[in-house]
Amino acid sequence: MSNFKKSILFLHRWLGFISGLAVFVVSITGCIFCFQDEIQDVLYSYRTVKAEQKPFIKPSELQSLTIAKYPKAKITLVMFYGPERSAQVRISQNKVTKSVYYNPYSGAYLHTEVMKENFFLFIKEVHLNLFLPPKIGKLVNGICVIIFVVIMISGLILWWPKRKTDRKRSLTIKWGGRWRRVNYDLHNVLGFYITSFAIILAISGLSFSFQWVKNGIANVANNGKEYPKDKEVFKSDSIQKINFPDSAFVIDKAFDIARLKSPNSNSFLIFPGSKQSSPISITTYPKPLHFSYSSNFSFDRYSGKLLNFIPYSSKSPGTKLNTLNYDIHTGQIAGFLGKLIAFLVSLISASLPITGLILYLGKKYKSKKSSEKSKKILSKGSLKKYLKFL
Repeated sequence: MSNFKKSILFLHRWLGFISGLAVFVVSITGCIFCFQDEIQDVLYSYRTVKAEQKPFIKPSELQSLTIAKYPKAKITLVMFYGPERSAQVRISQNKVTKSVYYNPYSGAYLHTEVMKENFFLFIKEVHLNLFLPPKIGKLVNGICVIIFVVIMISGLILWWPKRKTDRKRSLTIKWGGRWRRVNYDLHNVLGFYITSFAIILAISGLSFSFQWVKNGIANVANNGKEYPKDKEVFKSDSIQKINFPDSAFVIDKAFDIARLKSPNSNSFLIFPGSKQSSPISITTYPKPLHFSYSSNFSFDRYSGKLLNFIPYSSKSPGTKLNTLNYDIHTGQIAGFLGKLIAFLVSLISASLPITGLILYLGKKYKSKKSSEKSKKILSKGSLKKYLKFL
């Protein structure tokens, strides 16, 4: 092995030791989360409804139903997820976040879910924060994912065969070999196959931890060009509060305009805003439970005036790419096949720290055993046996 590859091996090994546990936790939780929508749809009937040939209930009616049920709660989000999916109202009460499910056509109450008790949301939290407080967890997570990217690149360099004749052997797992050989192949061969996908998932995940990564993705996609509209912030005119006291009318008006201007959308996330100056924000998506190709609306919370409308088609390339980030990271950008790929890549990524550790311990044990054997031969004072051992 050349000095260069020895240096790369040293880097690969010790970065693996530093980040191995975090990489395992992030990967295995990501693997579990991949098919969470499909699993929950099977387990919880309140997530779906029968589609009807009539319009959705007004957002203000859902808000009224929720306040009647939880008078002290603060509504943070109203969601229509599609024709065959229940509507949700997200509330906060006594520092506890809940989702209240309704039939989107009749307003019939279906279920209330305490968010922190949802297994898959717990998995998501661990995936993002590694059992740590959010600020610290995101930082640690992000650093370990950066290390993981370096490990994957260094692993590719170590794997790359010198001769063309060795490539076929480097691309297959020798299942009939001894367990150490199989473990070696599982680490190297599977690691090679997932490298490109793993790096894509890692970089898309980094944008959740670091704003500079998100900005960097946008800058690269925009080729360094500035798009001032991407950074515009809109506020409601609080002076108009006296003239437009009917907040129910305003949010319904905003919802109607968003549906009219975004006719191909099936999913609507309505943010009422938490401050007096906050606008009503609505984000629309073409596919239920897919968070890509979004269009964005901002409305004055007092008058219902449309302050800003950015359809997906008019967004900058960088903003378009960032809006695809969640679906890229979960694999659902490519439907079921994409999710399956993300699942397998995450599963294999979780196995790499384990197979790598076994590989290291095996070599260490073999080296120690060889050293002990040579000492035993030398202790007998038999040069003949020693030469035979060599």
